[in-house]
Amino acid sequence: MNPLLQDFNTPPFSKITENDYKPAIKKAIELAKEEINAIVKNTESPTFQNTTEALDYTGEKLDRITAIFFNLNSAETNAEIQKIAQEVSPWLSEFKNDMILNEALFKKVQAVYNQKKDLKLTPEQTMLLDKQYKGFVRNGANLNDKEKTELRKIDSELAKLSLQFGEHVLAETNAFEMHLTNEKDLSGLPESAKEAAKEIAKLKGKEGWVITLDYPSYIPFVTYADNRELRKKLVIAMGKKGFQKNEFNNEQIVKNIVTLRHKRANLLGYKTHAHFVLEERMAETPKKVLDFLHDLLEKAKPAAEREFKNLEDYAKKLDGIDQLQKWDSAYYSEKLKKELFNLDQELLKPYFKLENVIDGVFEVANKLYDLNFKEVFDIDTYHKDVKVYRVTDSEKNFISYLYTDFHPRAGKRGGAWMTSYKSQQIKNGVNERPQVSIVCNFTKPTQTKPSLLSFNEVTTLFHEFGHALHGMLANTTYSSLSGTSVSWDFVELPSQVLENWCYEQDALALFAKHYKTDAFIPMEYVQKIKESASFHEGMQTLRQLSFGLLDMSWHSNELPENISSVKDFENNAFQSTQLFPDVTENCMSTAFSHIFQGGYSAGYYSYKWAEVLDADAFEYFKENGIFNKNVADKFKNNVLSKGGTEKPMDLYIRFRGKKPNSDALLKRAGLI
Repeated sequence: MNPLLQDFNTPPFSKITENDYKPAIKKAIELAKEEINAIVKNTESPTFQNTTEALDYTGEKLDRITAIFFNLNSAETNAEIQKIAQEVSPWLSEFKNDMILNEALFKKVQAVYNQKKDLKLTPEQTMLLDKQYKGFVRNGANLNDKEKTELRKIDSELAKLSLQFGEHVLAETNAFEMHLTNEKDLSGLPESAKEAAKEIAKLKGKEGWVITLDYPSYIPFVTYADNRELRKKLVIAMGKKGFQKNEFNNEQIVKNIVTLRHKRANLLGYKTHAHFVLEERMAETPKKVLDFLHDLLEKAKPAAEREFKNLEDYAKKLDGIDQLQKWDSAYYSEKLKKELFNLDQELLKPYFKLENVIDGVFEVANKLYDLNFKEVFDIDTYHKDVKVYRVTDSEKNFISYLYTDFHPRAGKRGGAWMTSYKSQQIKNGVNERPQVSIVCNFTKPTQTKPSLLSFNEVTTLFHEFGHALHGMLANTTYSSLSGTSVSWDFVELPSQVLENWCYEQDALALFAKHYKTDAFIPMEYVQKIKESASFHEGMQTLRQLSFGLLDMSWHSNELPENISSVKDFENNAFQSTQLFPDVTENCMSTAFSHIFQGGYSAGYYSYKWAEVLDADAFEYFKENGIFNKNVADKFKNNVLSKGGTEKPMDLYIRFRGKKPNSDALLKRAGLI
């Protein structure tokens, strides 16, 4: 019996074999088609219930199976799973097109939409109907047969290309290692990083130390290693993923993806892919996004140039460096930060034992939203690193399951993300609660030390947990509007706002204690964390803006098929934000997974957009106390629980009482 086709509450990971996925996905597509058929064949007049609502409830089995499969393809993949992903992705895009391009189904959806004014719908029902109708129109329901065939071809091709892009990036990450046998080469590295490098070497059956491109290995080396040549080697290796003359080269894939996205947008009546994407975002148009990015650029650039000049002067004074390069940035920034604020990241790490930080973020969630987290051991997981928590409220009502997976390994892509195995919805009078997961790549424990996080990793954990709260506290009727199913430039608000608690004394006092002595973090460290929070914020802002501008260059380009060199195109996009000299061997686009593998195409700007919202929102918390229950309830009831049931700006104004103001962000960043 195929475990994926049985009824299950939580995913039966240990029972699933790789041979189960394809037959299960095939069968689930058939079942979803039958459900759609039943809607089409219904002889009664189309109503909100028998059409709009019925359609939202179709394909549940398929959603659950694909959630398991694609989450594992990111967190615990192998060659076989990657092969299956290449095979099933075209099936799924074909199924989606079969539904969207089904004329009889669209006529029914349209019939309900046309009587919207007379239906007395709730705001959530109205949003579902609007979203559904637009989903059909924006994805080709009004095209003729020839155009529909063309659209199917494009979608199938795009599904394959984006998977291939990600596989190449992972393969390049895993292929590189820097094997060191002379301890002098580790000069400057903290003991914890040396120990971790020794463990990696041991795992690989080698003497000495091994540094990899996984962030917990890469970041300490480029930040602390005194050997400039080795830092250079590592930074260049990181920067040339997908840009080497080998079978993992992504240049043609990048060009093919942007060309196909552009063709698709044109086919649907849009000028560019960015015009298509942004129509359904808070930002609305490419012009608004570019104005927003350029406005921030104008404000941040003078500060960034000042900071860069200071860093250059500092490196010259310290080590006679004539030309600051990318492999010098983290190294001299860390030294300068230590000098200016007397703050050493390594001094902080002992206060951020992973388990304590997890307890801390749980405690913050308890104080704000009355949530309780209890680890459970009777829920199946896909790897021994994965833990599961049962989440309840103050009345002991079940809220959600939370899965956590925190350490790097060969089958796991880099970075950090939140995902879900089951969305919340209310069906047949039952509030079905969600199953949410956060996946990160933090430093592993070693033989002598537990997993100790850098402050950056602490904020990453809070960030992903903010997304998880959005998923866990969801309370909507329809799963397609639940949790993080919101406008892409609104989705980062819950995650980014929670990062602010990491800088607050009242929050740090809950969890920042020394892993050996249990002594709480000294208050002068807390003060220094706060003071240094806006250190090099101009340079950081410029970096984020450069990614947003690169994304918009690729996706608002009206002639992408004329782009011959990915590297030249990228350099052109980076012109206004460039501080460091270009590195010939490196290319950002060929490993820019956010936009070529994830869902951020024409959407990378949303990190900065959401920062405006989060700085403004957190100012409201600070005015009233960071654990103020009244403000927390407003945020929970108007933002976290509402998902995509109303327009984001309406929800935000209801929480805040006014529109957001970018001054809070500029003030926090020290830019005004």
